[in-house]
Amino acid sequence: MKLLRFGLPGSEKPGLQLEDGSRIDASGFGMDWNHDFFADPSNLKRLGDWAGKNADSAPKISEGTRLGPAVARPGKLICIGLNFSDHAAEAGMDIPKEPIVFFKATSAIVGPNDDVMIPRGSEKTDWEVELAFVVGKKASYVSREEALDYVAGYVLHNDYSERAYQLERGGQWVKGKSCDTFAPIGPFVATTDEIPDPENLKMWLKVNGETKQNGNSNKLIFGIAFLVSYLSEFMTLEPGDVVSTGTPPGVGMGSKPPQFMKPGDVVELGIEGLGSSTQTAVAWTR
Repeated sequence: MKLLRFGLPGSEKPGLQLEDGSRIDASGFGMDWNHDFFADPSNLKRLGDWAGKNADSAPKISEGTRLGPAVARPGKLICIGLNFSDHAAEAGMDIPKEPIVFFKATSAIVGPNDDVMIPRGSEKTDWEVELAFVVGKKASYVSREEALDYVAGYVLHNDYSERAYQLERGGQWVKGKSCDTFAPIGPFVATTDEIPDPENLKMWLKVNGETKQNGNSNKLIFGIAFLVSYLSEFMTLEPGDVVSTGTPPGVGMGSKPPQFMKPGDVVELGIEGLGSSTQTAVAWTR
């Protein structure tokens, strides 16, 4: 199944994208796609049964309706840095011996096609197409062999970064990763049955129609099962948490000369099987 959310910011409703690409309002199921929904694995089966009975009668979501974040305010948004071998080479950095783990503030999460706001005074806002996964049940000290049982689905994420905040202002990367609108998530969460091989997916990103990133998740240094097991050693992963697994080469910082975003730029990105999203850069207005 493909789980989406739609409507005005803060008032999103749950929905589904059907096999033919049409979208339906799933409010009749009675749950949003949040911690409580993912905490009970039987909810996915119940949702499938509900969709089988109600797909034709449920209200249709009209074209042009805003899509919200595909997961309702996850408790954690965890990211892995330098996790593509070809991106590490682009950055001129050694392959990490262990995953580089950082957080993005959940206040950065927006819908997949919402505008991205360039922070006030920023000159180094950058893009990163990423494959993320959604945690399906509480995970603590999970073995690598069992780890994929704790994944509910996969979702497209653009891990926007302000490189000066991230790398030139001291402290941790979180400062350059957590600006408002810096985490578009969606258009939908594809459940695991929809994505049989998440570590062999084409990934791409364009800026103003020019391809910047053209990679594949087969270049992941630390795979998804490893990451679930590894992260669960240091913290409890909760249902609905989102983990973003890293980006292929082609980020603005790696261009020669570096290229960063300015108001009016249009960023389009997608991952095989996970749809696409588009963000337009706007100047800070708040």
